[in-house]
Amino acid sequence: MTRRIYLVEDEENLNMVLSKYLEKEGYIVKSFLDGNSALAMIKDSPDLWILDIMLPDIDGYELIKAIKHFDEDVPVIFMSARNEDVDRVIGLELGSEDYLPKPFLPRELVIRTNKLIKRVYSDASDKSQKRKSIGDYVLDESQRVVLYNDESIVLTNKEYELLKYLAENKMLAISREQILDYVWGDDYFGSDRVVDDTVRRLRKKLERLNIETIYGYGYKMVIE
Repeated sequence: MTRRIYLVEDEENLNMVLSKYLEKEGYIVKSFLDGNSALAMIKDSPDLWILDIMLPDIDGYELIKAIKHFDEDVPVIFMSARNEDVDRVIGLELGSEDYLPKPFLPRELVIRTNKLIKRVYSDASDKSQKRKSIGDYVLDESQRVVLYNDESIVLTNKEYELLKYLAENKMLAISREQILDYVWGDDYFGSDRVVDDTVRRLRKKLERLNIETIYGYGYKMVIE
C-alpha cells in the first residue's frame, strides 16, 4: 500500500528536495509552504505529517494540536532549526513520534520516515489481524478474550478454543467428535457430553451469539 505524506516546510528549496527524496522512496507527497494551507487539509487524513516548527503564519505546535485533535493516532515528525531540547520535549508532549534538528541530510528523514511508517502501520496491521469479528463480538487472539462493546468477557481455555473453532468454521456443521479432537485432543477418553456443557456455558456468557444444535450430530455457529 502506497502511503501518503503531508510535508509542511516554508523553505521552498528544502521543501522541494525533501519531497523528491520521499517520492523517490515510493511515497505520495503533498507539500505546503505555510501552516494555514496545511490546516485546511487536515481532513484528508494522510498517513504521516512532517512539520517544521517555525512557519510564517501559525507555528508547528498549533498545527500538531489541530492534527491530533482530528486524529490522535496519525504519526507526526517534527523538524526545527532551533535545535533546542525544549522543542523536542514540547513536540513529544503534543504527540509527535519523532524529531529532527536542522540541518539534517534528506536521507536521514527518509530512513526515519520508513522506520516510523513500518512501526506504526505494521503494529496496527498485526493488531487488526489478531482481532476477528464474530457477530456482535470480537475475538481478541492476543489476549484470548472476547470483547463486546470494548468490554472483555473472560473465557476458560476450553471455552475459548471451542469458540475459536466454531468461528473458524462458521455456517458449517461440526460434529462432537471433531470438536473433541480439536479442543480436547485425540487422546481424550471422556464423554462427549463435555462438549454440550461447554457450549452451554458459552451460550450463557455470549447471549447474542447463535450456536445452533444439530441434534444427534453436533453444532453450527450461525452469523447473520
